[in-house]
Amino acid sequence: MTLDQPRGAVLAQEGRLPPERVALVDLLDRLLAGGVVVSGDLVLSIADIDLVRISVRALIMSVRGSDGE
Repeated sequence: MTLDQPRGAVLAQEGRLPPERVALVDLLDRLLAGGVVVSGDLVLSIADIDLVRISVRALIMSVRGSDGE
């Protein structure tokens, strides 16, 4: 990769990205159609003693309603 060639162009040449640009709304639509899992852990500790542990796991996906057809 050279300084005058953007990283996205290099990834597209390697086949790791589509050659055309994808709008953010299209990317979100693709992600939500299949579902996205977000997970994380937060630990508050003092002197290597865990005081609070918070675990978060969320599934985010689109829901299609039936329109009576």
